[in-house]
Amino acid sequence: MILRGNVFSKILEMETGITVVIPNTFKEGNLYQVAYVLHGLCGNNGNWTDNSMLPVYANEYNTIFVMPEVARSFYTDMKYGQKFFSYITEELPQICKSVFHISAKREDTAIIGGSMGGYGALKCALSKPEQYGYCCAFASACLFLKEGLESQDVKKFKDVYGERLFNDFQSAFGENLECKFSDDLLSLAKNIHDEPIKPKIYSACGTEDFLREENKRFNEEMKKLNFQFTYEEWTGNHNFYFFDEALKRGLEFLYKK
Repeated sequence: MILRGNVFSKILEMETGITVVIPNTFKEGNLYQVAYVLHGLCGNNGNWTDNSMLPVYANEYNTIFVMPEVARSFYTDMKYGQKFFSYITEELPQICKSVFHISAKREDTAIIGGSMGGYGALKCALSKPEQYGYCCAFASACLFLKEGLESQDVKKFKDVYGERLFNDFQSAFGENLECKFSDDLLSLAKNIHDEPIKPKIYSACGTEDFLREENKRFNEEMKKLNFQFTYEEWTGNHNFYFFDEALKRGLEFLYKK
């Protein structure tokens, strides 16, 4: 069952798009495990349903998948814009639990994403380990956000990525591109790596992906910390051919018995 529509967010003070995929075997009274699946930079809430086998996986793993929409916010409470991080981690779970039969247990809760959504999934899981038991991040962007923002060559950035994306960075992080502690993944990981409650993390990147070196380096940094962190590579690029296979492998990793 695929539900598409809008919900009104008090935090965002507006309606926002959402897609929810529910197992066809849904039974009233059961509490289901949930996976929040986050879209990439140029995407929307329907991307994962439209471009992957996610509806099949909902039936296979008896899981409710929730796909929100955050524009190009990098899953932040933006400096000049909406509080999308607060919406994703605070209000959205409450909305979904009030409407659907979703378990409130962290061991039944995963957060997943690719590219910008991979960054968002890691950020949410590392910021709120008491809330998310599992995380999958595919070809994640902005893994070393702090050093990237501090060393940014504005002209080169605009030449490569365009002026619109630079403006989006400024909207999210301020005109001076300041990276807060709450936005830097390694700082978040180091902050909780000795804590007893931490998310189990699966990460993957294609060998032809332009973000491969960044993902390999992040893997090496996470190996130094006390996490259940698994990283895989195989032939693939930055597209849904790779993301769909990564989703399949990630769900097998998270939910294997």
